[in-house]
Amino acid sequence: MDSTITSSSVPKVSVIIPARNEEANLERCLRSLVVQKGVTFEILVVDDGSADRTRDIAESFTRVRSCPFIALNQDLVDVHVLDAPLPLPEGWTGKANALAAGEAAARGQWLLFTDADTEHLEGSLAGAVAEAEEHGADLLSYSPEQILTGVRQQLLMPVIFGELALRYSPRRVNDPALPDAAANGKYLLVRATAQREIGGFASVAADLLDDVALARRYKQQGHKIRFRLGRGLVRTRMYGNWEDLRVGWTKNLPLLFPKPRELARKRMQEFRRLVFSLLVAPLWTVFYVSHAGLAGDWFWPVMIGFFWFFTLLNLASFYTRVARAHFPAGITLLSIAGLPLFAGLLRESAKVHEQGTVTWRGRAYNTTGAEVRAIGSNSSASNSK
Repeated sequence: MDSTITSSSVPKVSVIIPARNEEANLERCLRSLVVQKGVTFEILVVDDGSADRTRDIAESFTRVRSCPFIALNQDLVDVHVLDAPLPLPEGWTGKANALAAGEAAARGQWLLFTDADTEHLEGSLAGAVAEAEEHGADLLSYSPEQILTGVRQQLLMPVIFGELALRYSPRRVNDPALPDAAANGKYLLVRATAQREIGGFASVAADLLDDVALARRYKQQGHKIRFRLGRGLVRTRMYGNWEDLRVGWTKNLPLLFPKPRELARKRMQEFRRLVFSLLVAPLWTVFYVSHAGLAGDWFWPVMIGFFWFFTLLNLASFYTRVARAHFPAGITLLSIAGLPLFAGLLRESAKVHEQGTVTWRGRAYNTTGAEVRAIGSNSSASNSK
């Protein structure tokens, strides 16, 4: 049964968290939210048919006001746990279904849709509302700071997010005169009236990439959106292991990059150029220095200079693109080795989408037609994002 919403205090913000088998993440997320101050808010956790301890964890926070420390936070109105309607309606994704249930029960002037694997830093909620109001934005989205675990994640994620920052430039997204639109579903703050005007998550019910689809609807209907990096405000560990990462990006990459095979070819060509130049320029330099008899020959210095120029030009091109993702400089440079991983994921994701079925959180979706429909919607959930 859903917890009853009885508080007479009307919050300014309703925080809505869709949760499907999130026992590993949900407690950290809720702990970071219940201590937020500076704006009145309620929290609604929408349990999307979880088979683990997700609901137990969520319900433990419905009694959080009995904690002496949390009781001092008068800005927290209440915490509620809701059930997403199941089985899924025809043509709906699981996440859109859960988010629609949350927005239907929300009472705030602002709605914050956020994922269970996000951690909200001190003051971020009040700061986000103030920022949206200051800029007159109906939709404010932060791209969270990424917590990377494992070597392959450190090599791959900067490459992916650098590519995303290039394709979905915040500068262009934030320009009302341009059609570019983007958002990150891990942090979507929307004005409740505007959300109703665009049709809510029911309007993007069939989109696997619901956050970008929602942002497009906002911009197409004349609403102002603001999108930027959320460093210092919100952070996330998107994937706990390589398999989760592989499944999650396999679902999303062809939706984010319409020509994945072409992009894979370009990035593999870039990798070969970088490896070639990084090997040849130093080797020729060492050869020249170690052969004193070549000192009077103009050919070698010219060729070595050319190869160093070629090397630095390729490095600068790569670094400039990937640095848009704002990872540390060392990780950005080392992510050269992530280019083959990225190309491999692009090819795999293209193949999966061409076959017509992708999996996401233990559900399979048909992607061959105009409509995305759920297949086996009551299957057990995985941890893919």
